[in-house]
Amino acid sequence: MINNVKRKKAKKKIFLESLLVFFIAISPFLYKAYDYLPYNSDGDASIFGIIIGNHGFPSTQTFLWFLTSKIVPLYLMIFWFLTSRDWWYHIIIIPIAMYAFQMFEVFYDSDHYIDTDNIWWLIPICMITIPFVYFIRIKLYDKHVHGIDLEAMEAELEDLKAKGYTSDKKDDSSPNEVPSLSDDLNSKLSTGSIENFLKNLQERVQGWLHLKF
Repeated sequence: MINNVKRKKAKKKIFLESLLVFFIAISPFLYKAYDYLPYNSDGDASIFGIIIGNHGFPSTQTFLWFLTSKIVPLYLMIFWFLTSRDWWYHIIIIPIAMYAFQMFEVFYDSDHYIDTDNIWWLIPICMITIPFVYFIRIKLYDKHVHGIDLEAMEAELEDLKAKGYTSDKKDDSSPNEVPSLSDDLNSKLSTGSIENFLKNLQERVQGWLHLKF
């Protein structure tokens, strides 16, 4: 029974990985697919019976070129984010959001201009992701270059507290003392909290796709 479950999981994993490899391999051909679609006399393209117009672009071919230039890098970035195990993989969220916003602007923006305001939509994402990756970089540098392991030090302090060791300095702070602004920001914007959120996001998406690497 256990072997059958393992076989099914292995079969599903190989199938999904094969799909990833397939879509990565055909990405150059998908990018140039607009050149080989059938166009009618009005310049509209027909894909499986679906007529596609120019959507405000000079021609339907230009519109499809714009879409493929966004869709292909977008799904490649998503594959990279889902399968990466590098410490800096969270930064891939920024180009993913950039391409997603650019496509959103084409379909839902009311004006006739593209790739204009979407850069401002990325600022909140950059404000969270860039400092978070930088904090991870600092922790890794301290641990592997300077030999400072903050997590080990914190665990050792907690162990000492559990054994009853306390500081000789009397703690004059009252139990109802309001925490400082810096302490509050550190707790809310700590590397561990954001890292857990992004890690859970990646694992949840992988769980939906049944991806385990």
